[in-house]
Formats: sequence, structure tokens, C-alpha cells
Amino acid sequence: MPAPSPTSRELVVLGTASQAPTRQRNHNGYLLRWDAEGLLFDPGEGTQRQMLLAGVASSAITRICVTHFHGDHCLGLPGVLQRLSLDQVAHPVGVWYPAGGQEFFDRLRRCALYNDTADIRPHPVPLGGLVDPGPEPFTLLAARLDHRTETLGWRIEEPDGRRMLPDRLAAAGVTGPDVGRLQREGSLITADGREVTLAAVSEPRRGQVFAFVMDTRLCDAAFALAEGADLVVCESTFLERDADLAAAYGHLTAAQAARIAAEAGARRLVLTHFSQRYPDESDFSAEAGEIFPDVVVARDLIRVPVPPRTG
Repeated sequence: MPAPSPTSRELVVLGTASQAPTRQRNHNGYLLRWDAEGLLFDPGEGTQRQMLLAGVASSAITRICVTHFHGDHCLGLPGVLQRLSLDQVAHPVGVWYPAGGQEFFDRLRRCALYNDTADIRPHPVPLGGLVDPGPEPFTLLAARLDHRTETLGWRIEEPDGRRMLPDRLAAAGVTGPDVGRLQREGSLITADGREVTLAAVSEPRRGQVFAFVMDTRLCDAAFALAEGADLVVCESTFLERDADLAAAYGHLTAAQAARIAAEAGARRLVLTHFSQRYPDESDFSAEAGEIFPDVVVARDLIRVPVPPRTG
């Protein structure tokens, strides 16, 4: 499989099952490729093998985010961490997780003997908010969700920037290295003595946003995480006919996931984390599609692009 573009942004779905895997669905696992960064979310059991099937090298992982320590969201973590050492991945890999689950992280981190050489940097998160300010290309935020145990949702925000306009650059006579200089300094003097400002040859460019909402009832944090997101990955363990079960076990229905995306003004919704009681994923698409237009029903090993910029 060809290597990804250094500017590609896509979700690689490694697994879509909830508590019990099925013949078609592995436990959870999601790799977000964000240019040169690779964020692995909720590596459930079997994630290491799913990465091989998806053509994802361990070296692609730069950060790991765990929403909570139920097994279907974390039992693949030991294998992934050990693989980083086996493959001699040179860069550090940060791991963010709820601080209340520190004992479980410690057990998973040291559950077997191996040559532990990878630079793993734990980041227990006590409450939420801004948990990784950068450096660019994004900031990482967390928010407390409403599940049966301490659970965090995740949000990635790219800083707003500016898009250079080729026609205005040409009219101003700005070419080559001067374009980069103008971006860095905000203005420059051309050969004929004219001042060219960045604002005159560019326009605002909104930063892209990704949200990961997993294992929760409807709550304010779910809507806040998804606010204005270009791509939202959201659990939809149940269908609306089983809404009572969803509420009892701290989960969402497909309709509720769609409501989150719609009310938050998101652009694309990926449904996942399906109960084994539903063999046909098309029911999730039909239910959510009545509320939100751009719905992708996740299946193991598919790739979902982050929607292209609109402004």
C-alpha cells in the first residue's frame, strides 16, 4: 500500500464493535492521519493486527488517546506499545487518558515482559479542557462525557490561518521565497519600493476540527466537542427502538448521534461502536440519515477523508 501524502487527513477505521467483537467487527480502534501526525484512538483488542491489515505502520503513531478503560477501548494498548519498541520507533509517543484510570494504565503499560525501549510519555487528564497546546499543527482538547466510568471525549483544533491568493500575489509581483517571507513577517517591500501586506494578497482560512465522542449518554460535552467539526466520530451502540437500553448502559442511539452532529453544525458524521445485536449496519444509516445528511457507517478497515476545506 502506498505511503500517505504528508498533507493527507483521513480516518482509518480499525474496528467498530462495542463490548463483544463479531466475525465482521473487531474491537474499537481508529487512526486519524493529520498530515504528518497519526493519532490512535481507543485501541481495543486486536488493534495491532488490524493495523497490519490496514497498512498502518507503528511508526505512523505519534499520539494515543484513550477515552476510558473498559476493555473494548484499551485492551489493545499493551500490544501497540510493545510494537513501538519492537519496531524501534524513534519519536516520542504521548498517551492521554482519564487520570482516574491511572492504575489501569499502569497495568496495561507493564502487563508483560518485553524490551521496553520506546519513548512513551503518559499524560493523565484530570478534568478536561486544553490538554496539549501544540506545537502546531493542532491543539488537543478533552471534555468529560457521561458514561458509567470516567470517560473523556477528544477534540482537535487546527489554528485559523490565511490562504494565499495567486492572482493577487502575481499582481503585486511577489514570487518564490518572498511568498514565505511575507507569510512569516506580514509585509515586505518589493523591488520597486511598494509595500505589500499579507492581508492584501490572502484571505482568512478556517482551521479544521475533528471530534471523537465515544461511550456516553446525551450530554452538553458531546455537543461542545462536535461544535463546528469537519469530522465527528461518534458512538451509536443502539438504535432508537432500544433507547432505554442506551440510557441504562451510558450509550447513544444512531438518532442521538445524528442529533449531536446536526445541532453542533458538524459537516460529516461517522457512526461506530455497534452492538452485536445489530448485524445490519444499514439500519444505523437510515435512522441517522433522517436527521443529518452526511453520515458514514463505519466498517472495519475503511478510510474516511476529512471533508475538504470550504473557506
